[in-house]
Amino acid sequence: MWLSYVKEAKILFSFPFMQHAFVAGTLIAIMSGLIGPFIVARRMSFLAHTLSEIGFAGASFALFMSWSPLVGMLLFSVVASMSVGELGMKEQRSESLISAVSAVAIGLGIAFLSLSNKNATAATGILFGSIFSINQTDVWEVVVLATLVILITLMMFRPLRHFAFDYTTASFSLKNIQLIEVLFLGLMATTVAVSAQIVGSLLIFILMILPASSAMRWGRTVWQIIGLAIMFSVLGVWLALALSYWLDLPVSFFIAIIEASVYFISLIKRR
Repeated sequence: MWLSYVKEAKILFSFPFMQHAFVAGTLIAIMSGLIGPFIVARRMSFLAHTLSEIGFAGASFALFMSWSPLVGMLLFSVVASMSVGELGMKEQRSESLISAVSAVAIGLGIAFLSLSNKNATAATGILFGSIFSINQTDVWEVVVLATLVILITLMMFRPLRHFAFDYTTASFSLKNIQLIEVLFLGLMATTVAVSAQIVGSLLIFILMILPASSAMRWGRTVWQIIGLAIMFSVLGVWLALALSYWLDLPVSFFIAIIEASVYFISLIKRR
């Protein structure tokens, strides 16, 4: 029985597209699991979802300009995170502001797709991810950006922890609170842009929010929460990739089912 599983695994990893998918998917899962708890603790889940829709507009604009979709998503997401994030934190009606920006972003995305004359496959790839179609160049882009996000987050761990988990105190005790705020928004925007490669712009909150929300119901310290979030995220991506290959269904579908199941189990067990 075990020999058959080993044989299937060897077949699975014999294909270059699966190797690319597992490398990129693992790094994206680690990055999302690392940054996710800070987003949830700072109560910015809604902004993360909005950035994914802005990323859709960016990817559509990139297709219109014949650029890489990742470049467009990074450009739009980073710029929007700085402006919308700052306005949302200062504006009392932040939810209305973010909702308005989200609506404009979706409209722009549809317009750019129409102007670019791309087919439905391109739109589906942006919205729901297309990790099996990434090439070696795309993998290296993910490696560089994910490594950058992970290293910066680890280097700035203490001030980010203070900023996210105890913002009221941090606003008085941290000297460079605005710089940390901008840095955090930039990290979140980059994570959104890179993670959209696997789950698409519409389902990005699955990897960024659900594993972190589940982990917060089990972990007692910040490091425990981050470790559990990374574990839930990585295992979900690995299992989703294997199931997608064997059952010929989208990866994002399995990631959604797996991560949502873990979250619901966490709700039941920790009531």
